[in-house]
Amino acid sequence: MAVDTSPRSTTWTHVDGEWLPGNPPLIGPTSHAMWLGSTVFDGARWFDGIAPDLDLHCQRINRSALAIGLKPVKSAEEIAALAWEGVAKFDGATAIYIKPMYWGEHGAPGSIVSVDAASTRFALCLFEAPMGGHAGTSLTVSPYRRPSPETAMTEAKTGSLYPNSGRMIAEARSRGFDNALVRDLNGNVVETASSNVFMVKDGMVMTPAANRTFLAGITRARVMDLLRKAGFDVVETTLSVEDFLAADEIFTTGNYSKVVGVTRLDDRNLQEGPVTRKALELYMNWAHGRSESEE
Repeated sequence: MAVDTSPRSTTWTHVDGEWLPGNPPLIGPTSHAMWLGSTVFDGARWFDGIAPDLDLHCQRINRSALAIGLKPVKSAEEIAALAWEGVAKFDGATAIYIKPMYWGEHGAPGSIVSVDAASTRFALCLFEAPMGGHAGTSLTVSPYRRPSPETAMTEAKTGSLYPNSGRMIAEARSRGFDNALVRDLNGNVVETASSNVFMVKDGMVMTPAANRTFLAGITRARVMDLLRKAGFDVVETTLSVEDFLAADEIFTTGNYSKVVGVTRLDDRNLQEGPVTRKALELYMNWAHGRSESEE
């Protein structure tokens, strides 16, 4: 029985100069991306009439393309303009995920494995995806690790890294958790399987230092900046599983749900604390252009 390839929500994709509805067939069985994984993407959000840090996401997709050996064929400004054009195709009732993508169509001359940068293709896909996750999430320490820059293209937001994240989540869910707390090859905590992670201890906010084994996200940087401006002591440092187990609060940041409190880490239950709530409040106020006095 054929698999239904239609998207699960309203979707529009811009490719080769036109907007196409649904899930257009763009990659064939001989495409380099199909069998050798030469794909990068990024993800921004539109909600409530705003698209926070859209420009930074559009800049990062081009950096990711270069890191994996592809050639950016759109400027960040062109991608952002197309994103707003695409947003206008929706009814505005549901949040949208904005996903620019590059992929390689052919292997390089003389090499099937290496991608031919001259064959880079671009698409911009927008689809409805409600904001969620603010009720809290549960984590367990994953038995799997993040690779190092010597073993994978960790400095690109590439699809080839995500099967590892997928198995982390699947393994965690098999044990009754939502997501996984992930370590690097040295055993230090670096992120969750799908987001950056913070902990709070005695009022100090700490997050794993960006050591090139994980993507230090745009939302992560924004939340760090906002907390510092609000008077919090925010530190990037080396953190262990034991540090997180002793934390007063744990929360995650990411483009998909912005700020989410952690309510359980393995056998330890936690409450969504005041710093977590403040981080979300600060982010949403900044995104909407509000000052704290307006709250």
